Amino acid sequence: MSTPSTSAPGGTPQTSERWWSKLGPGLITGAADDDPSGIATYSQAGAQFGYGVGWTLLITYPLMMGIQLASARIGRVTGQNLTETFARFCPRWMVASLVLLLLVANVINLGADLSAMGASAALVLHGHGAWYAAGFGVVSLLLQVFMSYERYVRVLKWLTLSLFAYVGVVFAVDVDWGAAMRGVLAPSFQWSREYVTTVVAILGTTISPYLFFWQASQEVQDIKRVPEDRPLRVAPDQARRQLRRLRIDTAVGMGFSNLIAFFVITAAAATLHANGQTQIDSTEQAAAALRPIAGDAAFLLFALGIIGTGMLALPVLAGSAAEAVASYFHVRKGLDLTLAQGRSFYGILAAAMAIGVAISLSGINPISALYWAAVINAVISVPVMAAVMIAASSRKVMREMVLPRKWRVLGWLATAAMAAASVALAVVSVG
Repeated sequence: MSTPSTSAPGGTPQTSERWWSKLGPGLITGAADDDPSGIATYSQAGAQFGYGVGWTLLITYPLMMGIQLASARIGRVTGQNLTETFARFCPRWMVASLVLLLLVANVINLGADLSAMGASAALVLHGHGAWYAAGFGVVSLLLQVFMSYERYVRVLKWLTLSLFAYVGVVFAVDVDWGAAMRGVLAPSFQWSREYVTTVVAILGTTISPYLFFWQASQEVQDIKRVPEDRPLRVAPDQARRQLRRLRIDTAVGMGFSNLIAFFVITAAAATLHANGQTQIDSTEQAAAALRPIAGDAAFLLFALGIIGTGMLALPVLAGSAAEAVASYFHVRKGLDLTLAQGRSFYGILAAAMAIGVAISLSGINPISALYWAAVINAVISVPVMAAVMIAASSRKVMREMVLPRKWRVLGWLATAAMAAASVALAVVSVG
């Protein structure tokens, strides 16, 4: 997120920004990646395979950096979100297909997240999880509609601290750190349906299309919010400072995401897997299973972390879907709009949230919802990522600020990894 800066004679920006103030879209995007559905995936991975899947996070970090930096750069350079950018060189039917698939994946994720949040609240506060799930959906929607964008971003920044609950869990239990480090640095791959599906699920929940759309759109929102900011293709004098901020923001955000994922896998491996519980069906079951093994403190931290991360992820999921749909239909959009200014945009946002709440109330198994969301993410990520990389590498779109070669390599490697994951998932599913 940008903050206002003063200018010295000659237009050179003089900033007194602290490092925390440079963090915004990248940090929030990375933290929202560890939503309750992601926590469920990492918990199941740790419970089923112990420390042996930690290596996936060492691989996903540079891949996430490449594709997320490309997405953020598109938003900051062009002043347009991904839907608007894709429309410049993709057929309209293709853009419609990508937006539709994003919408489907996001509302399924919303439903799974709300279900896990409701069940976790019921574990701590007692009562019926469905009512808590509906309440969380309504509160999140009201905050997005009626809170100013600037204050709202501050709230999201503070919510990222909820992820440290999982750090607390690790330090509350007995971890075999030698085995944990070997799991990260000495990969051991198993060609089995269960293992491949788990790896694909980790990739699918870590490198998700809604993250690309959100980070790009939030860069656009920041340009609109800060009076002196302009898209870099029309204000190249701002490029050095803004591109440096993008790198810092994205590196910290993606690093934070992967670090928390490592702690979740480690916590599940040290407690559930180590005690012979290799199968869990939901995030709330993972939290409940911690109580007899790790004590009330670890259980409470895990359950509250699910609620906090859910409140962080809900606006990202609903907001990215609403922005993509609104952009496709050329509807005025943005969380900075008042309700009167953005009735159609907020209507789309409310509809996405309502469908998510309905899914959470339908009784669908959250893990089943998570699995299909991961499958959809894996499938649609490939064309979306390819479109992002084509746009970020195009001089027609980016002018002289195309994505540098090293980030293009990482972005295309991420695209290839997701394509390979999709193929592997198809092979093990047929086999």
